[in-house]
Formats: sequence, structure tokens, C-alpha cells
Amino acid sequence: MQEFFGLKVTGKPDAETLKIMKRPRCGVPDVSSFTITEGNPKWNKKNLTYSIENYTPDLAWEDVDDAVRKAFKVWSDVSPLTFTKITKGEADIKISFNYGDHYDNSPFDGPNGILAHAFQPGPGIGGDAHFDEEEKWTKDHTNYNLYHVAAHEFGHSLGLGHSSDIGALMYPSYGFSDLNNIQLSQDDIDGIQFIYGPSNNPDQPTGSRTPQACDKKLTFDAITTVRGEKIFFKDRFYLRKSPYEPEAEVNLISVFWPSLPNGIEAAHEVREKDIIRFFKDDKFWVATAQNVFPGYPRDIYRTFGFPRTVKKIDATVSEEYTGKTYFFVGKNYWRYDERKRSMDAGYPKPIINDFPGIGSKVDAVVNDNDFFYFFRGTRQYKFDLQAKRVIAVMKTNSWFNCGAY
Repeated sequence: MQEFFGLKVTGKPDAETLKIMKRPRCGVPDVSSFTITEGNPKWNKKNLTYSIENYTPDLAWEDVDDAVRKAFKVWSDVSPLTFTKITKGEADIKISFNYGDHYDNSPFDGPNGILAHAFQPGPGIGGDAHFDEEEKWTKDHTNYNLYHVAAHEFGHSLGLGHSSDIGALMYPSYGFSDLNNIQLSQDDIDGIQFIYGPSNNPDQPTGSRTPQACDKKLTFDAITTVRGEKIFFKDRFYLRKSPYEPEAEVNLISVFWPSLPNGIEAAHEVREKDIIRFFKDDKFWVATAQNVFPGYPRDIYRTFGFPRTVKKIDATVSEEYTGKTYFFVGKNYWRYDERKRSMDAGYPKPIINDFPGIGSKVDAVVNDNDFFYFFRGTRQYKFDLQAKRVIAVMKTNSWFNCGAY
């Protein structure tokens, strides 16, 4: 189990192992990335039927129907399979909500814990998906979103096992992502197409790839400090680097901040206020540690005074001892006074004038020990604010324990 979840293999139930064990998850046993259920079971036809045997009282019937339909579409979009709901006759995949021991040798364990399970393709109970009625089923980002759990379980109904790729839909632990659109990983797509072949779509679908800390081509969308740690954002993922741990933790943004969108474009911490701001397009969110404040997102114009010509923030960083926050937009930068809550006069200014050597545009920036680290592509530039010059150029992943990489 420790090896599967990417933990240090100790053979003992240490704190990190117990933390993983307590996370809500699917009831199907774990294997590895990507896997086919033992025995390689599959449906011997491409046009499958399903029925909803009963409905949870947590949601309106039409919401359950919609969640199930969208969950099947996740798989039909990337394979030659089709799924049709029937109300009469024997369906290939039967969906039901059940309490406790429901006589399939896989009893549910009450709220949280095991959320659902599904059976491999085959006759009788084969392909059927069961959901624990003692969970609170939702259609939003609160626990537990039926659409997301159903899409995972239907992967099992089609013959997929669990994946050890944290970004895969078939990863066993529950992790919420985009409310309306599940983004399959390439691992998910490779798995389903291994069983059933490619999609009939002339434009073959591609999936996301989980960032690897020691990838020489790694780039970042945004970086911020959070109470002594550094958080690196990439697509729908973050890499979390603690000064006390040699390895970076890779996880979904939605696991740490469920209400944040994917694709964060800029972020910074204001330490004296103990807040983090996250930016995407012309909107921003504010959080303390893992808690996103209510009333967000808000637009960047009224709060910070940006003109309407600014459509997004490329990078941002806060300077603790001066109370100044820098915003990098295209080839220019702005400076905001956190204590006066207003933009400083005389801005914007060209980046190249005050930050020579880093280029005219940046992807991300972070403050560490009063040095600014500017990221552009696969390089980062350590900038001395007092001397106003670059004092080192490094790879983007120099913060991680990559050995000879």
C-alpha cells in the first residue's frame, strides 16, 4: 500500500500511511498504474445498456440521471463504447444506492470511508455499481459529488483497475476537481483504449499528465509560499515543498483548495495578514492556509485598481518588510501597497528597467529570504533586490531533490 501511494515504504502504519488510509475512497482493491482488472474482463460488445434501480433522496431524480449520463460520457468520449439508459428488461450495468450489508460480499461501512464499488464486466452482478446511501450525495463541490464518484466506478464496470497516478480518475481516493467537466489523465485513456480500442472520433482525445518534480522540461504556472512551505502550480496540480521533507508532494489543487479553479495563473502570500491570494483571468480568491474565504472570486479592478485593459496577472509576489506586492503583467509590472491598500503612483513600469537580466516577461515569481526567484520556461533567475541584478540562473526544479537530474 505504501508503495502504491508513493509513500516511504516502512512496513509500519506511520502518520502519512494512516492519513491515506482515512481518506474517503472507492471500495475496489488497489493495484497499480494503469491496470486492467485481473483476468482482463471486458464487454464483448460496444453498445452497452444501464438502468438506475433506485434513487438517492439526497438529489432530485433528474440530477441523478444527469450525473450518471455525464459519468458514462466521460468514457464514451475516449472509446468506441456507447451507453443507453433502459427502464425495462435486463441492463448490462445496474446502478443502485444501498445501505451497509447489501448481500454482495462487499458491505458498506457507513458515512465516509468506502463511498462506492463496482464489479468487473460479466454476467449477473458483473458491471453493476453500488453507492453507499449513508453518504451525502451532491451535485456541487461538497462531499460527495455523484458525477465524479460514478465516473470512477464506471471505469471498474468497464474493466479498469485502480491507478497509482494521482491525476488519474481511477486513482482510488476521492478528490474533487472541475464541477462540470472531468479531465481524464492520459493514464485513464491508455487504460480504456487498451481494452476497447481507440475512439471513433477522428480527432483522438489526449489526457492530462501528472507533473513530475524531476522532469527537465517542467514549467510552472504560479508559485507561492504558504507558512514556510512553497506551493508550485501546474495545470490542475500543485507540488508542495516543505523545508523538512526532501521530496515534493504532488496532488490535485482541489484536494487542498476544493473551491479553487484549475489553472491558477499567479499567487502570493501576504505574511503579515496570513493570507494567500490566487489569480486566474481577471478574478482572484483569498485563503488562510486551506480555507478559502467566502465571497470570492472578486475582480482585480475594484480591489487593486487595475485598468480594464489588464485581463490577467502573469505573476505576483509580496515583499514582507516593505509591505509591497508586485504584479507582473505582460512586459510591465505594478506595485501595490498592502498597508495603504492602493496602487503606488507611477506604475506600471517596464520589467526590464527594474529587473534587468530576467527578460521582459515572467511565468511565476516567489520570494525566499528576501530574494525574488523569477521563473520563465525551464529556467529560474535568482534576483538580488538590493543590488538589482541576477546572481544565479538555475533549472525550475532546483527546489526538489532530483539528484543527478
